Amino acid sequence: MLIFHETQGYRHQSIENGIQAIQQLGDENDFECVVSRDSRFFTENDLNSLDLVIFLNTTGDIFNTEEQIVFQNYMDNGGNFLGIHSAADTEYKWSWYGDLVGAYFNGHPEIQKADLSIQNPEHISLAHLDEKWTRTDEWYNYKDINKGLNILLTIDERTYKGGTNGEFHPVAWYQNYLAGGKSVYTGLGHTPESYSEPDFLEHLSGCIRFALGKE
Repeated sequence: MLIFHETQGYRHQSIENGIQAIQQLGDENDFECVVSRDSRFFTENDLNSLDLVIFLNTTGDIFNTEEQIVFQNYMDNGGNFLGIHSAADTEYKWSWYGDLVGAYFNGHPEIQKADLSIQNPEHISLAHLDEKWTRTDEWYNYKDINKGLNILLTIDERTYKGGTNGEFHPVAWYQNYLAGGKSVYTGLGHTPESYSEPDFLEHLSGCIRFALGKE
């Protein structure tokens, strides 16, 4: 699987922590990881060899037209996608990408503790958790949320300050892509501490395994 972390906007300090954590998950689950910060990877390599493309805290306009076509072709040929946190803060002018992720970033308050509600307790990325998950992170607000998302986690805006989505505020979800692959997104993972947090790592591992069809 590819861990892709190019940024043309804000660059998260947690990216290196995320790379190391995902590589460790790969070692534990027998997944081979390739890492790139350069969008030319998409045109210079055979994407068909990848079972999963992970956008780890990407930001901004990272693809040219040729790279967009190649990535879309990858998904159209049964590829799988996992977006982590600011993958939703990426490629605002490319509507196909927004549909793939499922929503776009629409601001955030300060980092703080909040309560998450488990919407699919039997899902492989959530089965280790109780009904309520309280943790500290940077909580995104979202716009252009796709209809028909399979919601994994929502956040209770009554438990923190700065939420703008109201009673329905999803923060993790998945979609079955038309060509047979999966698109999974988790809004968690801003802080470096996230990538040493056992419950988050189990959630991330479950997202990866689910995207790979190992549920």
